[in-house]
Amino acid sequence: MTRQVILDTETTGLDPKEGHRIIEIGCVEMLSRRLTGNNFHFYLQPDREIDAEAIEVHGITNEFLADKPRFNQIAPELIRYLQGAELIIHNAPFDLGFLNHELSLLTEAYNTITEYCTVADTLVMARQLFPGQRNSLDALCKRYNIDNGHRSLHGALLDAEILADVYLAMTGGQVSLQLGGESDEQRGTAQQAGLIRRVQAGTRLPVIRASEADLSAHIERLEAIKKSAGRCLWG
Repeated sequence: MTRQVILDTETTGLDPKEGHRIIEIGCVEMLSRRLTGNNFHFYLQPDREIDAEAIEVHGITNEFLADKPRFNQIAPELIRYLQGAELIIHNAPFDLGFLNHELSLLTEAYNTITEYCTVADTLVMARQLFPGQRNSLDALCKRYNIDNGHRSLHGALLDAEILADVYLAMTGGQVSLQLGGESDEQRGTAQQAGLIRRVQAGTRLPVIRASEADLSAHIERLEAIKKSAGRCLWG
């Protein structure tokens, strides 16, 4: 059974080399492409001031974090949670840079994150699928018609939940939706039988024709696929 963990962080600033720290970490778990509800989420006391520009992005203040745990207190639990998973991150170098920096500050000897799990970067995936286009999380939500209207500020757990939806859409959708142990073959047979029954009963099936805008978008998409770094299946 494939275990994937979608991860996001919020930080005091942009660069751990300048002493910036993680102040929120949020993870959601998927087993065989289905969300389990086994999430990992902490706000963290960074022991330093948060940049004003960062507060404008995530809205987290030093006052709010005053009574929160420090990274060293949650590190063992975090590593146990991530162990053996495929980690899915949007713009992975940013989050991995901060996570590895936090681990390097601990008195206990920890390896880098990629020693505990593999990593897939959805920003790299998006750039291959949509070369030359905007591929921020917000842009991908719009592209895949994923509702993120409830997000006025960034938050690690909220963004991880949104990224899970984006990842499933980018990689073919949620594929394990059958009920009661029903196999894909059984489900397909049942759907086909239902269609045959409707035709036999004289039900008129709607024909939805592509608009000019749809046809134009289709042609544009094909051209993008042909330019997608050798990933196309045809010449």
